[in-house]
Amino acid sequence: MQQLRNIASSNTQLSASRLAAAVLLAFAGVASASAATLSVGPGKTFAKPCAAIAAAADGDTIEITGNTTYSGDVCYIYRNNLTIRGVNGRPKIDAAGKNAAGKGIWVVAGSNLVVDNVEMYGAKVADRNGAAFRLEGTNFTLRNSFIHDNEDGILANANTNSDILIEYTEFGHNGYGDGQSHNLYIGHVKSLTFRYSFSHDANVGHNLKSRADTNMIAYSRFSSLRPGEVGSTAAGKPSYEIDLPNAGTSYLIGNVIQQPASNSNSNMVAYGEEGAVNVGSDLYVVNNTFLNDMGSGGAFLYISGKVTTPALMQNNIFGGPGTVSTQSTTIDKTNYRSAAPAFVNRATYDLHPTGALMIDTGSAPGTSAKGVSLAPVAQYKAVASGEARPVTGQFDIGAYESNGASSTTTTTTTTTTTAATFKYCAGQGGTCSFDGKREVRFGTTTVYTTKVVTGPVACTTAVFGDPAPGHAKYCYYSSVTQ
Repeated sequence: MQQLRNIASSNTQLSASRLAAAVLLAFAGVASASAATLSVGPGKTFAKPCAAIAAAADGDTIEITGNTTYSGDVCYIYRNNLTIRGVNGRPKIDAAGKNAAGKGIWVVAGSNLVVDNVEMYGAKVADRNGAAFRLEGTNFTLRNSFIHDNEDGILANANTNSDILIEYTEFGHNGYGDGQSHNLYIGHVKSLTFRYSFSHDANVGHNLKSRADTNMIAYSRFSSLRPGEVGSTAAGKPSYEIDLPNAGTSYLIGNVIQQPASNSNSNMVAYGEEGAVNVGSDLYVVNNTFLNDMGSGGAFLYISGKVTTPALMQNNIFGGPGTVSTQSTTIDKTNYRSAAPAFVNRATYDLHPTGALMIDTGSAPGTSAKGVSLAPVAQYKAVASGEARPVTGQFDIGAYESNGASSTTTTTTTTTTTAATFKYCAGQGGTCSFDGKREVRFGTTTVYTTKVVTGPVACTTAVFGDPAPGHAKYCYYSSVTQ
């Protein structure tokens, strides 16, 4: 209406007919500026998504009819503030041997793209990094989707102004097989939020790789098929479950992180191994369930010696063999380590804890150095979903709160006999003596670091670092040999 008033006041000498014409033009301008919805599919205005993408204006919505396969539909997306969503089922976008500019299926040059409810697969290019989504613009949201069997699921270019949000989405069996392509490969962006999602069976590469300055990875599942198991994709042989090669302020909260017996790297989570060059180097690992299905070796957390800030590791379950953290200064607080933790039914991935040492034994995580709450408020729910975490007293340890069910497996007795207990061996400055190679804790009863060493070992800050400055510290060794 302001536009109409301006027209009237500046054209007092116009004839009535000319003024009427100006009014009509003003309304036409308003109409053209409003967002439109473009329909795609059989019998719709556009036969394929890329035709609608080419016709769209900034701010438009494109609705793609689901339960339909769109083959070879590859293109650049230049528009900003565009929303693309599947309706009446999930549409399938099959690269079918084609690519956009040698990069992938949809190459995103525009900013603030939102994609909801699509399935994308088959991206292959000469450079062996064909992506379902190649991100070149600023800001991107993906939700409720299934991205599989591409050379890269998502490949995001460096853009320190870009925030990427991925939620309620499954990634499976992406990767060329050379270890350089992954389910997701996020370049140096401002932030990555990955939540309520499922990433599995990367083909030799990582299930998630991110160089973002800030990473929030929460309430998600990273695990792959077991031998003989049937899933939504072929089995992969992933490297790291999560790789954060340049560190960054990173939060791992409430995830299931499970390494398969067949893998391409014995370490599960890697942090800063290519240099801690990002803005932050603080890592918070809180209320996750880690399971190592390898027979021996590896590390749950591989933290590079280039990272000087002690990581916080609190309220986690570590099931199976391996070094908990390679960083001697890691703050190890109210975690649970066992060869076979007791769950409701591990075979069906029901990882609600049943062991008494995991229930109501966690501690309040508090906040990060930047004031972000570390308390888990949700828990992963299959497939690629989530639900509220029903905390009624103290936090349970791990990614799930107990649901009161009893274990349906026969691992309870084994867990009782093989769970690690820790025995006092020396005060600070003394010598901790034991046979073989064991995990040793150094610190107070609630704040301590952990290291796997061969006995005897000096109980000193020179060996373990100082997890609790100003407090008396002690050494305890594990009953379980490595």
